[in-house]
Amino acid sequence: MRRLRLVPDDTRIPFMKGRFAGLIVSAFLSTASVVLFFYPGLNYGIDFQGGIVIEARTPAAADFPALRTSLGALGLGQAALQQFGSPQDVLIRLERQEGGQGAEERAVKLVRGALEQGFPGTQIRRVESVGATVSGELFRDGLMATGLGLLAMMVYIWFRFEWQFAFGALVTLLLDVTKTIGLYAVTGMQFNLTSVAAVLTIIGYSINDKVVVYDRMRENLRIYKKMPLRELIDLSINETLNRTIGTSVTTFLAALPLAIFGGEALQGFAIAMLFGILIGTSSSIFIAAPILLFLGENRLRRGVPTEAAENVKAG
Repeated sequence: MRRLRLVPDDTRIPFMKGRFAGLIVSAFLSTASVVLFFYPGLNYGIDFQGGIVIEARTPAAADFPALRTSLGALGLGQAALQQFGSPQDVLIRLERQEGGQGAEERAVKLVRGALEQGFPGTQIRRVESVGATVSGELFRDGLMATGLGLLAMMVYIWFRFEWQFAFGALVTLLLDVTKTIGLYAVTGMQFNLTSVAAVLTIIGYSINDKVVVYDRMRENLRIYKKMPLRELIDLSINETLNRTIGTSVTTFLAALPLAIFGGEALQGFAIAMLFGILIGTSSSIFIAAPILLFLGENRLRRGVPTEAAENVKAG
């Protein structure tokens, strides 16, 4: 029985011909993402901004004008309402309340009472309250977790491969992370602790794909000792292409139902993962590999073809 293969085993795609285009497009997207990070900025969730989130389910389709009127009369500041899932599901976001935990609990009690009185049968399914001090600590810890994740990946690659591989992987990961941040800025999705988990997962997925390609490059460096580095990189990518595409498609299909049916709690994470799979897979080919070519052309290879290299090209 023949196994299904998304990509033929004997591809000879000259990926390095597009190295300049790949780097230019990536640099442009990452630069735009950094600009968007500062303006208009991210839509920080309750974890980082502080405040109250209440998830409610009304007995019928939610009447948003009536909900805004009812909640606005409570004097708790601006209340942001959002539908998610079914027409009956409502997410209520309140500003951070001055006065500490007691004021937060009072606000939740007022909202609960208003919903029960104005919309009998409404169920309060989730309540989250985060103060200013806690939100600041969470934001700092989230940034630290991302930075330590990048540092750990760099150290791992540095010890496992030559420094050219480590530098290429680190730069590529930074570009992948900035593009993911740009996704949150463009779409307006909430950036919270779940988003940090998504970014860390994308880093792990991306580096795993690059290690697979790098391993094949290192093996081929030992086999074809004088093959020009550009040809060797193209050969290595083609040899691992079926595995790379297969893994990416499998992971993509696993995350897709979460993006469609996961609800507000999981949807942002799943969408970021889908984006990260596409970015991580393409960056292994069009970013990490070209950087390695530029750094290692006069160090890993001198560019003198051999009979073995010619036989590989002819085959």
